[in-house]
Amino acid sequence: VLELLRGVQRGSEDRKRSLSRLHWALRNRETQQKFVRLDGSIRTLIGLFTSSLADMQMEAARCLHELSHSSDPAVAEACLPVTSYLLTYLSGHSVEFMELCLYTLGNLVVESEAVRKQLLPQGIIPVLASCIQSPHEAVLEGLGYVLSQLLQAKEAPTEIVPLVLDSVLPQHMLRLVCSGLRAGTGAAVEFAWCLHYIICSHTANAVLLSLGALPALTSLLLDLASEIPQNAPEGLELLVCPVLRCLSNLLAEETGCEGQIQDERLLIAIFLILQCFLQQHPFIVQECLWLLNNLTADEPFFCSALLSLDLLPALLQLLPTSQMGSVLVLTVLCNVAEKGPAYCQQLHRQPTLPLLLPTLTLPDPQVVGQCLELLHLLFLHWPEAAADFVRQGGHQALEQHQSTPELQERARALLDMVGQPLGASACAPCHSTLSAFP
Repeated sequence: VLELLRGVQRGSEDRKRSLSRLHWALRNRETQQKFVRLDGSIRTLIGLFTSSLADMQMEAARCLHELSHSSDPAVAEACLPVTSYLLTYLSGHSVEFMELCLYTLGNLVVESEAVRKQLLPQGIIPVLASCIQSPHEAVLEGLGYVLSQLLQAKEAPTEIVPLVLDSVLPQHMLRLVCSGLRAGTGAAVEFAWCLHYIICSHTANAVLLSLGALPALTSLLLDLASEIPQNAPEGLELLVCPVLRCLSNLLAEETGCEGQIQDERLLIAIFLILQCFLQQHPFIVQECLWLLNNLTADEPFFCSALLSLDLLPALLQLLPTSQMGSVLVLTVLCNVAEKGPAYCQQLHRQPTLPLLLPTLTLPDPQVVGQCLELLHLLFLHWPEAAADFVRQGGHQALEQHQSTPELQERARALLDMVGQPLGASACAPCHSTLSAFP
């Protein structure tokens, strides 16, 4: 390592060759740590990075990029002196050079709070805002990467998100997501995750709603669902996931948002996406169900649409998909049942009870607890369901939970309900919107 550094410092004809070899050597973690401890190593790289020789500049940029991959905070902090130059070179240089600078910045901010604290007063957010209108996909993807790393920092809600909101970044990110996501661009994926991290900070939703984020993302999801082929191309799930999360979190944070998007096509889009990704990418199922829950939690419109569009059988088929999937399906059904007798009557007409009976035998208290809550609502609002439940042997299924501490109280209450005259019990309402995974 020392010999390579000396070869770079000597300025001989072999300097470029030494620099190129150093670039490859710095892919090794141990080499990275040794290099930054050598006197003058970073200073030498910065000298070449800021030189007027384009080929030397590029090789030095590659060396710095390799150093930025280190998971050792000491290596990242050794690179502190280069941050201002990285920002400076985000304008007026080649696409490849800008891309290297962006990914180097993104890697450095992941590993070091010291780097982030230095970059903010250096004006990283305004510089990134000036880059977002670049016509080059590679630059936009690198920019999205830097932003997504910054927005995941622990200090992001208080120190970074406010700066982003005061810039032109949110409206341009929304525009790029909605125009580029259908094409499957990497930049759109990065910016969609950026919007998700901003929404999760709980300080930005008013700004995003004022920019029309809700109708824009809804329209995007409709477009995506309408064009999903029978066999979805690999990687499409990476695009769909953050859009689902953004919509879920906007609905969770803002009451009344459901009323702004009363479009039953959104339910059809969700079920098309569910059907497409169920087998290969089951994590998308949970994302869809989170969104479905937040749509139906308070708004009768989507509960009615779920029934009128005959989507209930497709929802019931998802009951055994996974532990979390089962809980979410049951929660959506609870949201529907909570709306009253007409909704419970429709649930009873479907094969809901025969599917709930096996669910009651599962060893998972969370799934069974949510199932008990659904039965409570059904029996309360539509007593015929209680009588049918007893005829199907549900009484015995309830009795087995009388000894389970977290379930026994609700199980006994339901046993009392099925043993009483029709309509003789009282109700405890249950549900609210749920934020998507942070």
